[in-house]
Formats: sequence, C-alpha cells, structure tokens
Amino acid sequence: MRNRVSMLHIILKNKDIILASASPRRQELLKMLGLNFMVMKPDIDESLLDTDHKNPRGYVKRIASKKCRFIMDMEDPKNIVIAADTIVYFQKEIFGKPENEKDAFDFLSRLSGQTHIVYTCIAIGQNNKIITDIAETSVTFCHLSFEEIQQYIDTKEPMDKAGGYGIQGYGAQFIEKIDGCYFNVMGFPVNMFYKLIAENIDKI
Repeated sequence: MRNRVSMLHIILKNKDIILASASPRRQELLKMLGLNFMVMKPDIDESLLDTDHKNPRGYVKRIASKKCRFIMDMEDPKNIVIAADTIVYFQKEIFGKPENEKDAFDFLSRLSGQTHIVYTCIAIGQNNKIITDIAETSVTFCHLSFEEIQQYIDTKEPMDKAGGYGIQGYGAQFIEKIDGCYFNVMGFPVNMFYKLIAENIDKI
C-alpha cells in the first residue's frame, strides 16, 4: 500500500524548513500537511506605526517579512523559512494580541454583533529572497453579553490571539459566519501557502 502524503510534502521533500513562529496553531497546521520542520521564534519589533491603521495589508506584510528575514540572517541560506503575521481589522483599527484582560474585553465588546476582517501575510524565504501573499477573511460575530465575554476571557484563550479570540477553540461558538478561508482566521491560510510554494519554489 502506498504511503499517503500531501502535495506539499512531495514538493518540499528533502528541504530543510524552519517555521519562524512559536504559534501552536501554525505548527499544528504544518504537521497536518505532513511537513517536517524546525521552530525558531524571531525577535523583532512589531510596534504599530501611526500610518499602519490606514494600511493593514502593509503592516502584516512588513511584520511577516521582518520575521522571515530575522531567521534567514541566522541560518543557512538554502533553508526555507516560513513566517506569518495575523491581525484583526475593525473600524479602521488594527487589533493585535491583547496585552491584558482589559484589552481582551475591549476587543470582544467592540467585535460583538459586528463583521471584521482578518488579514494574514505569509512570507517564505530562501537564498536571500522573500515572497509574500496576503489572505483576507470576513468574520461576523453574534451579540455577546458582558457575562459571555468575561467567561470567555476567564478561559485564557483570548490572551495570545489576534483580536482576542480563537476560531478553532471556544471562540467558535460566537462566530455566526465567515466569508473566506477558515485557516486564515486560525493564522495560517493553508491554500494560499500551498499556491505560494507550488508556484514559486523554483524562483526562491
């Protein structure tokens, strides 16, 4: 019986891959795709500039590229480095990870009953070249009560996630609908990643 492997596994066979992220969700998805990789956490400044709230796509591209470059500069140039950055965008404001429970409560209160956008940029680097692409998904929340928000925060799930929620966890119960890639909301748009690799592997 033939072994079942993903197309990505075949394309990246015998490649040394580094995931420039400590995110357990991204690690989980790469493992799901059958990839073998090392994990390295980039140490970069992700601070928002005054102009970033007007240009969320530019922000995620800049941060994902910086993460990728940070690891590339430390490792063998033949290694493939994969980095990503995800944000929630609502009412012309970027929501990153909440700094504390007050932030998380504010994020979730504002997202309650509303539709927001999730942006993720994936950056792939090798041989001093970086390619990027950006996924965009609309997410609509149901109306949340004070008690629902506080009980959710008490689970601690919101604290390490852009916008203060996780679609793959308890946060799923608050989402009425999405328009776009589910995995983008998790922080790693799988189909976009596949296309980036399949179409560009010989160019980087």
